[in-house]
Order: sequence, then structure tokens, then C-alpha cells
Amino acid sequence: MELTVRKNEILQELQFFQGIVERKNTIPILANILVEADAGADVVRLAATDLEVGLRSRCAATITKGGAITLPAKKLYEIVRALPDTEVRITQSAAGAVTVAAERFNSRIQTLQRDDFPALPDATGEGTETLSGNILREMVSKTQFAISGEDTRYFLNGALFLFTDRAISLVATDGHRLALVSSPRERTEAGGATDSEPAPEAHGDADATRVILPKKTLWELARLLGDDVETVTYERGDNHLFFDLAGRQLISRMIDAQFPAYERVIPKGNDKRIEFERDRLTSAIKRVALLSSERSRAVKFQIDSGKVEITSSSPEVGEASEVLTVDYDGPALGICFNAQYLLDFMTVAETESVALEFKDELSQAVLSPAGSNGCDYTYVIMPMRI
Repeated sequence: MELTVRKNEILQELQFFQGIVERKNTIPILANILVEADAGADVVRLAATDLEVGLRSRCAATITKGGAITLPAKKLYEIVRALPDTEVRITQSAAGAVTVAAERFNSRIQTLQRDDFPALPDATGEGTETLSGNILREMVSKTQFAISGEDTRYFLNGALFLFTDRAISLVATDGHRLALVSSPRERTEAGGATDSEPAPEAHGDADATRVILPKKTLWELARLLGDDVETVTYERGDNHLFFDLAGRQLISRMIDAQFPAYERVIPKGNDKRIEFERDRLTSAIKRVALLSSERSRAVKFQIDSGKVEITSSSPEVGEASEVLTVDYDGPALGICFNAQYLLDFMTVAETESVALEFKDELSQAVLSPAGSNGCDYTYVIMPMRI
């Protein structure tokens, strides 16, 4: 193999593979990236996988001699990143050694047999769905933080991707909070906002198509869904999911499990509502949480007529409070929340105001963006008992 590529162009592709390959892996070949080139072609093909999530990409290149090699993904990225903005030459000698060179720099990199690289599944091109890149980006950002990291409940280590004839939804939960984002199919197919009706509650449709995306898949989708991605082509295979976006293909295994009946968690009887200025509430929570217990991260909302006092206390550190003026004339009560769970929502809510709907001190509360023109977003959070 012998080819030449521009430093900035291959570096852009290599950075997307850094989250795919695993630094600590019992199978050495999984730390490598597959590089394939055909003589006379104008692109070089790249691929990597950890057997759960895989990525295919390509980069413009001048190919003098074709071939296929594998190179350590992390080390190749570090070398290319350190090079000046120039052309990078990748050459495989007859003895199998691979050199990466640019200007006066020259390096020799150890490689592994191409035959040892696992085969990536191929999409069939049948039953594909076209999604808006903007909408999918919004859905991922508003749910990925709520995915559980507990291996003992592997069915929660992913997000439920839900399709009906009318809406697409993404749901994530860790048992303490739940994030649900829905968008009408008209918006997802058109690639932008329309005057269509709000997204229906897709979770109640018995004919819905349901798949569970692994947590890592969501994180890699978030990395790939740049502002330049206008549309995403999605396909579900027998065991894998395929996302084609901006010339790259993300391949993911499905989690073979039954996602919890999350619709039962969404409260229907929350009869009290308070709207907050998002930035003001965010700042107050951050300040008060500085003196909360490091273990529980609990902050208390002491709700009364016309005001909400946010408080925290820790026997080891001290206590803090801040009062916010609100439009509320209901009964007084106090609700405790995990401060980080609140801040996770505030970070992605985007609207100037957010609404808190609740029933009492112990029932699930619901946070939602107030006056949002984007996806229908519901964030359910369990109160804490301290």
C-alpha cells in the first residue's frame, strides 16, 4: 500500500474513531483501525469496532498502490495530530512494515494482520428511515445523560428508540429520573420545524417499533451529529442498527432486553405548576449545592405562596439557601431533589423558562421547557427522602 492524504482531512476522520476503539481490550486487533485502499481510487476507507459499536468512514487520498493494513488507532491519531499542516504519506513495504511520514518526519509503526480484523456487518438498504440531523441531535443530547451505568441492570444501559407512524421518541432512565423526547414524523422527515401538531405519546402505540441503543452508541452519535449533518439514514437489521450520516456509517448492536414500561412512571395527576427563569434557577441550584452533602447532593425546594426557597445542609460543611420569587399561590410544601439531576436538565433545556409540575413531597415531579418550539421534552425526576 502507498497513499498520500492531507493532514487535516485524515485527522478529522481519525478523531471520530477514538471513542470506538478501547484502550484496555483483551483482543489486540480491536485497538487497531482498518485502512483499505484501491489503486487509482481517490478515497481511502477506514473502519474500527469494539464488537458492540463500529464505524466506517472515508477520506480523500491519492493512492499509488492499493492494499489493506491495520494500525493502532490511538497512536496513529497522535502522530498525525502532531504533524505540520501538510501531506501525510502512508506506505507499507514488502516486508509488511508501515511507515507514516510527512516533510522531514518519518516513523515506523507496528501492525497486525488484516485477516484478524473482525468483519463489520453490512446494511441491506431495505426498510430505511430518513431522519433530520437537527432533530436527532436534539433528541440524543436531551436523553443520553439519563442512561444508567449499572451493569447489573443492563437493560437500562441504553436508550429506547421508538418509532410509530406519527412520531419518533427516545427514552432513557436510570431508575431515579427519566428523559423522554418525541418529535412528529413530519418534522423528522422534512428536516426542520413545521406547523404540525405536537408529538403524540408514541409510547402508548402497540404497533411501535422498539430498539434499545447502547449507551456508547448514543455518545458516538452525539460526536458524529455535527452541524453539517442535515439528514441521517437509519436502518434496522437482524442484530444491528445502521446510521449513515455525512459519509460515515455508525454500526451498533441492539441490546436484547425488555425496556421498562416507562409510561407508567410519567405522572398524570400533577396539579401544581411553577415556572422559573432557567438561568436564575440554574445559578441558585449551583450556589446552594456547594454546601450540600457530597453523598446525596440533595437540595430542598421549600415552596410557599409567591416564593421558592432552595436550601441545602451538610453536617460536615454547613448550610446555604437562596429565595426565588415565583408565581404560585398553592399550598406550602417541601421537595428534595438531587442537584445534579436538576442541572443536567437545565443544561439541555435551552428555553428561557422551565416549568416544574408536582403533586406532593413524595410523588414524581416533571420538568419541561416552557414555550419550546423544538421536540416535546418530558423529564421525570424522583424526589429524595432525607
